[in-house]
Amino acid sequence: METRHLGKEGLAVSELGLGCMGMSEFYGTRDDAEAIATINAALDAGVNFLDTADMYGPFTNERLLGKAISSRRDDVIVATKFGNERDESGAFLGINGRPDYVVSSCDASLLRLGIDTIDLYYQHRVDRSVPIEETIGAMVGLVEAGKVRYLGMSEASIPTLERACAMYPISALQTEYSLFSRDPEQGLLEACRRLGVGFVPYSPLGRGFLTGAIPNLDALDENDYRRHAPRFDEANFDANAGLVATLVTIAQEINVTPAQLALAWVLAQGDDIVPIPGTKRRTYLSENIGATEIELAPEDLARIDAAVPRGSVQGERYAAPQMAALDG
Repeated sequence: METRHLGKEGLAVSELGLGCMGMSEFYGTRDDAEAIATINAALDAGVNFLDTADMYGPFTNERLLGKAISSRRDDVIVATKFGNERDESGAFLGINGRPDYVVSSCDASLLRLGIDTIDLYYQHRVDRSVPIEETIGAMVGLVEAGKVRYLGMSEASIPTLERACAMYPISALQTEYSLFSRDPEQGLLEACRRLGVGFVPYSPLGRGFLTGAIPNLDALDENDYRRHAPRFDEANFDANAGLVATLVTIAQEINVTPAQLALAWVLAQGDDIVPIPGTKRRTYLSENIGATEIELAPEDLARIDAAVPRGSVQGERYAAPQMAALDG
C-alpha cells in the first residue's frame, strides 16, 4: 500500500482509506464481529486511514472502531467528525458549530474511541449560523491542548475553506466525489491545491451504485436509506443504471471489477486525493484494495469520462432538505 500526503502539515496516510459508517447504520443490517474483522483485515493490508463520526449510529460507530483498534493504536490514523448533532435516540438535532460544542464533542469522541488524541478531526458540516472563525478557533484550541493532531472540514464551500485556511492549515477537505458526483471538479479541487489542502472523497463508489451490484431497489434491505435517496429513486434508477452498464463493459474489457474501475478512476485524479470507500465485509474490502494495483491508461480514462460525462447522472446527491443544509 502506497502512502499519500494530506495537506501541508505532514499527514501521511494509506492511499486508500476505509469508511466505517455503514458498519453501524444506514446500509442495512449490522454485524459487529464481521465489521471488526474487516477493520483488522484493512490494517493487515496496510490500509491505516479509518474514517468515522460521532453521528454514525449515533455514537456506536466510534465505539466499534475503538474496540477494533484497542490493541493496534500505533497502526491507525483515526479520523472522526463533529457537527451533525444527534441525540441518543438517533433524532437529528441540527448542525452545530458552536465552540463549546466543538470541545464537548471532541471529549466525547475521545472517550468512545478509547484514545488520547484524534489524528484528523473534521467539521462534518458547516454551521452557517456560527462564523467559521469561531468554529475553527475552537478546533485550533483542541490541537493546542493535544487532543487533536490535524484539522479537516467536510462539504465546505470554497469561500468557507479559504477563511478557515487563513486561520490555521486545514489538512483535508472531505466531500463526495466519484464518477457520479463530479461537482468538486468545478473549482473545489483547484482551490484545495491552491490552499494546500488534501482531498478525501467519500462515497467514491456512488453509494454502491458504481459497483454494478444493485440491479434494483429490491436488492436493498428494507432499512437501507438508499431506498429514499434521489439517485436510487424509481424516476432516476434506470437512467443511472444505464450509465453503470457502460462502465461494467469497460471493466470487463480491461479485466477489473466495476468497483475497482471506479476507485482507480478516483485515485488517478491526483496523488493528493485519498478516497475512503466504505464497506462492512472483508470480501468487498479485498476487492477495493485491488484498485490500488490498477493503472488506467490515458485511453481508458478517456473512455470512462465519455461513458459518464460530468452532469449525466440523474438526481441530487441528497434529498432536498439535506442539499439545502450544505455550505454554499
